[in-house]
Amino acid sequence: MTLDATFCYTRLKAHDRNYQPVLDDVRSVALPALAPTGITRWGAWSGLFGIGSNEIVLMTASAAAVDHAGILNARLATAPGAIVEQHVLRPTVRPHDVAPLARPGLYVFRFFDVRHADVDEIARLSFDAWTTFETNVAYRAEPQGLFCQRDTRAPTGVMLLCTWYDGLESWQVSRTPAPAATENFRRRHALTSGTIAYATRLIEWNEAPGARVS
Repeated sequence: MTLDATFCYTRLKAHDRNYQPVLDDVRSVALPALAPTGITRWGAWSGLFGIGSNEIVLMTASAAAVDHAGILNARLATAPGAIVEQHVLRPTVRPHDVAPLARPGLYVFRFFDVRHADVDEIARLSFDAWTTFETNVAYRAEPQGLFCQRDTRAPTGVMLLCTWYDGLESWQVSRTPAPAATENFRRRHALTSGTIAYATRLIEWNEAPGARVS
């Protein structure tokens, strides 16, 4: 069963040269204030490739009926940074709950340009491919979430795939998965018109504020 929830992908750019001031504000001010509204952290990430050194990716989750972006953005308005990209999403075949991610490692965010009419088929092909993709002993990888846009009034939009790897080597090796997964990924590729990926590192949430993640 698909999880009935709203997720929000928000890329924040600090006014400073590194991301720490905006991360500290999100951690100590924005998210505690959001807790009574039901909006919680799914994860926060710093960039390895494709994300600026003064940027973080924040993903939050809530019940489907909440005005997620409106409430979130009101709280972020006083942060020492600016929102440079945001997508309000709903989960497809993963995740199954809104529990915050905690496993250290490499997280790759891959956006797909899609027709909303193809979302269900893309989700099915992805789910079928994962049965061999994430059990391959040549690398360690596990898709954490596959999301589509909540607002589908336009004919086209994006889907977002978040995948965990134990490191860059696994990411590279996984580019050649098992034949069964390869075929499903090939069919999925045919339903997309473009992709872009960002490599990130999950920020440990119990780290003391002000201690910049290297």
